[in-house]
Order: sequence, then C-alpha cells, then structure tokens
Amino acid sequence: MPKLRHIALATQDPVKTAAFYKQAFGFKEVGRAGSPDNPKAIAWGFYLSDGTLNLAILKFQNVDQLGRGLDYVGIHHFGVLVDDLDAYMRKLEALGASCFMKQDANTANAFYETKFRGPDGVVFDVSDRPWVGAAPEHAAAAEVKETEPAG
Repeated sequence: MPKLRHIALATQDPVKTAAFYKQAFGFKEVGRAGSPDNPKAIAWGFYLSDGTLNLAILKFQNVDQLGRGLDYVGIHHFGVLVDDLDAYMRKLEALGASCFMKQDANTANAFYETKFRGPDGVVFDVSDRPWVGAAPEHAAAAEVKETEPAG
C-alpha cells in the first residue's frame, strides 16, 4: 500500500513556523529548500521530520501552484510514496487526476516528485523515492539527523 510521507505548509514566515513545530513537537530540521535571496526559486523554507513524515515549511515566491495567490497560508499539498511511479501515474490519470508537473526521472540520485490535481483541485505529489527525513515505504520510522538549526 502506498504511504503518506509528505505534507507541505505554505507560510509567510518559514523561520518562525519551523521554530514553532520544532519546539512544539520536537520535529528535527533535516534540510532546507531554496533561498529567500534567490527570486528564481519556486519556494524557500525548511524540511522537518518525525522520522516517518517529511513536513515542508515553505514560502512560495514566484509560482502559484494552487491558484490562491502567493500570500496563501495553509496546507499546500501532500505527498504519497509509491512503489511503481509509472503504474500509479497511469492509474491516477485513468481516474481523472491531471498531472501538471513531472520532474525529470533520469537524474540518477536526485529526488523528484510528480504533481497532480485531484477531482476537487487538491494538489498532491507521488514519488517512488522518499522525501528527506521520511521513512521508506516498507520500514519503521527513520533515524532523524538534525541539520543546522534555522536562523
């Protein structure tokens, strides 16, 4: 069975939001995305983990993937880890989900995900590679190694 392994929150203040979830629940910072100084980055922020799930805390800068504006705050999308990406892509499209962003799967060691919209417009990712800090499909919670703390 595919596993829920990723939730992305859109925020206007990734530093404050990440610090809150780290303090409130003991989540570990396991990575960073983009940079506030790089206007070409789709988003910037932090990846947190409880050892099973990757929680992305992101400020979207130049691409409105939801159609709600770049100032939108809230749950942005979720991600599902699957064992056969091509098979699930076919299945999702047959069910009427529209694929709007497919990453280059030919990059050997790079992480990638493919984005879809469900029947109600909710955005979700599918990937056959776990997000940073997320447990593999058939494993217990991963050992979480914290990166440098957020500013």
